[in-house]
Amino acid sequence: MPTIILTAEIRAPIERCFDLARSIDFHCESMKHTGERAIAGVTTGLISSGDTVTWRARHLGFWRHLTSRVTVMDRPRLFVDEQVRGAFRFFRHEHRFEELSPGLTGLTDTFEFGSPCGALGHTANAMFLTRYMRSLLSGHQQRLRAALESDGWRRFIDADA
Repeated sequence: MPTIILTAEIRAPIERCFDLARSIDFHCESMKHTGERAIAGVTTGLISSGDTVTWRARHLGFWRHLTSRVTVMDRPRLFVDEQVRGAFRFFRHEHRFEELSPGLTGLTDTFEFGSPCGALGHTANAMFLTRYMRSLLSGHQQRLRAALESDGWRRFIDADA
């Protein structure tokens, strides 16, 4: 089972980091290069515990649909989303936030996934899928950080957050 762990330090309050990370609208903007959009469940605003979102996006040359559910929500420290339906055998994405000092937040993304198709899936993981997912998640995390360290976040969440 591949596991990808990415960390970042973000010069922004923990609550703001947490809320932007769970913004459907920011996610769509951040992933626009894949054509990703929310098409069912919660399709705009901030996701909360128990919410489901069905995404449509182009990955590895094919249009894909994936439904995930928020299974853990502990604002502003942690939320977890897990695949309900989609191309993976399973996935679990943990978004963990830690206040390092006032106005400085540590973010750790842990993404665990399993590929379908047994041995063929393991081969795909080794050859390209883990690298592809790491690049996709890293780019999203970099865009999240950039929005939070500028005024970019204001388009997606309440300025009082």
